[in-house]
Amino acid sequence: MNKKILLPTDGSKNAERAGEYAISHADLTGDEIIVLNVIDTDYLDAIPQPDVRETLDKELRADGKRAVERFKKQLEENQCNGKCQNIEFKILIKEGKPADVILKTIDDEGVDQVIIGKSGKHGLERFLLGKTTDRVVKGAKVPVNVIS
Repeated sequence: MNKKILLPTDGSKNAERAGEYAISHADLTGDEIIVLNVIDTDYLDAIPQPDVRETLDKELRADGKRAVERFKKQLEENQCNGKCQNIEFKILIKEGKPADVILKTIDDEGVDQVIIGKSGKHGLERFLLGKTTDRVVKGAKVPVNVIS
């Protein structure tokens, strides 16, 4: 039976490694990979200046699109090193608090497994289990593989 794997990505090195792992795992079983980028609007709500908020919003959206496009381009250029024949891909870009959006997407898409990078692009989180990853591990009702 084919499964659905959720691959949250923010363009970080850990997310890239999680993508490589997801591809190698999915090709063996013919699974579907749902690539998800979440535009973190939580940071924007705390900024009182509308012009700064608008500029950051545009930058976050552009950054999210770049992360997904970079992953997609990497797949196309490398043809997944011959490991994509049996894989279906779905790309999603959503907004909100990353952990909440990831957990909701698990339910909405009927995800069977999550493969996620240990931490994202933020400084201190590189040394610890990332805040988003930690919340997903604790809140998910499906297996979560954390890749570092």
